[in-house]
Amino acid sequence: MKAITVRLGAAVLLTQALSAQAVDLNPDFTLDVLVAAMSDYRTGGISQTLGKPALQFDVSLHHSSGLLAGIFTSNVDFDSDARREYDYYVGIEHAFNETLSASLIYYEYDYPRESAFNYGEWIGTLSAWNATLGVKYTRDVKPYGDDRGVIWAGYTLDLPWESALDLRLGYSDAKDPVYVSHDGSTRSGYRDWEVGLSKELLGVAWRLAYVDTDLSKAECESTQGIDDICSATLMVSASKRF
Repeated sequence: MKAITVRLGAAVLLTQALSAQAVDLNPDFTLDVLVAAMSDYRTGGISQTLGKPALQFDVSLHHSSGLLAGIFTSNVDFDSDARREYDYYVGIEHAFNETLSASLIYYEYDYPRESAFNYGEWIGTLSAWNATLGVKYTRDVKPYGDDRGVIWAGYTLDLPWESALDLRLGYSDAKDPVYVSHDGSTRSGYRDWEVGLSKELLGVAWRLAYVDTDLSKAECESTQGIDDICSATLMVSASKRF
């Protein structure tokens, strides 16, 4: 991967999966399967598919103790040999009451044919009253070899007719001045934001979202190798839980 993209896509899918009604296997174990199709796959506001559609699968097994494990996969395109992403994750989730919950999950990202870019990261979330605060930490993002940190906040507002409005604002910190502007100035972090409108129809969850970052084209190209995958876009997605 050419990118130092801060990833949120799998975390978002997992959050959706955790809130879904899972299939009870026995009194202790439940299984959740999520299939999603989208017009673009973005994490941290940056496209992972060069602006092209993605088909994603997420399967997670949950224990009554709060422990969970799962696998996520999606097609990707980094203008390199990598064409598929596999995420393997384990963690724990806990609901303190009906309004307060938390999770801590470790992800291992695997890119066949680009194994030099495989890495792992921790993702923690705290949710209360439809709001979520999340943090991510990666000790060694390839090929840069530096720590990466992310913090984001989100809020979901329930609307009439079984629809919802969701908002998210994130800040990604690369610790080093890796984002280079056209005038030669540098910075270590950037912001991204997202506004989505979702509705369930015919058993499918539909979502229309506006996604953007404050990265200029030059700053985008300095880290991603391509200058037009960090700009504003409208995304359409459809997901189904089984």
